[in-house]
Amino acid sequence: MAKPVVQFSCSECGTTIGRWLGKCPGCGSFGTLVEELRAVPGGGSGGRGGAGGAGAGTGKARVPLHLADVHAEDADRIPTGVPELDRVLGGGLVPASLVLVGGEPGVGKSTLLLSALGAISRDRRALLVTGEESLAQVKLRADRLGGCDRVELLAETDLDAIEQTLIAEKPAVCVIDSVQTLYAPDLGSAPGSVAQVREAAARLLRVGKENGIAIFLVGHVTKDGAVAGPRVLEHLVDCVLQFEGDRYREHRVLRAVKNRFGSTNELGVFEMTADGLIGVPDPSEVFGRTAGGEVGAAVACALEGTRPILLEIQSLVAPTDLAMPRRVGTGVDPKRLAMIVAVLARHARLPLGQADVFVNVAGGVRIDEPGADLAIALAIASAARGVAVRDSVVAFGEIGLTGRLRVATQAERRLDECGKLGLKAVVAPVGTPARAGLRVIEAETIRDALSAALEARERSD
Repeated sequence: MAKPVVQFSCSECGTTIGRWLGKCPGCGSFGTLVEELRAVPGGGSGGRGGAGGAGAGTGKARVPLHLADVHAEDADRIPTGVPELDRVLGGGLVPASLVLVGGEPGVGKSTLLLSALGAISRDRRALLVTGEESLAQVKLRADRLGGCDRVELLAETDLDAIEQTLIAEKPAVCVIDSVQTLYAPDLGSAPGSVAQVREAAARLLRVGKENGIAIFLVGHVTKDGAVAGPRVLEHLVDCVLQFEGDRYREHRVLRAVKNRFGSTNELGVFEMTADGLIGVPDPSEVFGRTAGGEVGAAVACALEGTRPILLEIQSLVAPTDLAMPRRVGTGVDPKRLAMIVAVLARHARLPLGQADVFVNVAGGVRIDEPGADLAIALAIASAARGVAVRDSVVAFGEIGLTGRLRVATQAERRLDECGKLGLKAVVAPVGTPARAGLRVIEAETIRDALSAALEARERSD
């Protein structure tokens, strides 16, 4: 029979060791190792190579298939009724898939998924399993959103009961809110522990695959913004969605960290209103607005998956008395920001060695692609020189360590977005294709780009 073994698992990263330590060897967190009981089969009978060894298993041998004999059926994706969510998923929800949705408390995870269930329930059975809220609380949110009357509800945290319900009812889509509230009675640990979360995800994955049920798992996040629970949880699921945004801002961003059925570069933008989350089909109109003649501001045309988006880059350069000047970036990679500052100081002769440099992407959006390097450099140079960027000018391009600009990917798509919004000129690297009705100012180096984009005269103030 099974023999219980004591182990210690980290509640932050899922690292498992045989004894307790004050500091987790996996992630370096203090006081996160929790004692758990794990059942090991074959506790006393049979050793290696003995009677309980090679032939002790109950599984039967199966005949493997050749890859040419496997017939893949193209299952139609399930539209969620939320276009921005469908975009991030890759065109819709794949049947029998397991999707993990993470985000900070209050960012709108439950609101988004309830809206999706309301649209799905018009054509298919949709089930919401709530472990954090009562049925009355879900009803209040549903009344505010509207169109969710056909959604089926179940207030339960027992994993065995949820598993049997899914097998008996077989809904097309199910939302588990949240996976940290589920518990298996046969495990000795508390709900939300590493063992409970791992067990819940594994059993729900098996039930979903065997019965053709697409399951959304709502997950909490750690203080670093990562999905809470063991890292194996992200490996089990088919898709990991990260819901970003500040609860004090009205806009939210949905990204795909992992997606087995689509791209991980797509971006979904939502606006939080009194009627719930509403998709923003044209985020460039929201994030690309600038005030003419403003020093330290530039417009970047970044590419998120297949969607070009205009973003306002704001910068502040201020003298410092510190021995090590600060390079602070909000929405940009700090390492790439330090590289851009070094290139500007070396190749554009900007005096940034004794100045703090702050860069912010307006609207709380995060950009990682190198095509936004040129706009970040223009914003920093504008703030350092006290000269505004020319009106109706947008920039995109990658900056090299030699100060030379490289052409950004999918330049045609970026130019189409700039022309659609009525911009007059684009500063881009040499080799960028031309577009009718839009002036493309080609620059070979970062110094050429600064001369073309910044106003010639300096401000009197």
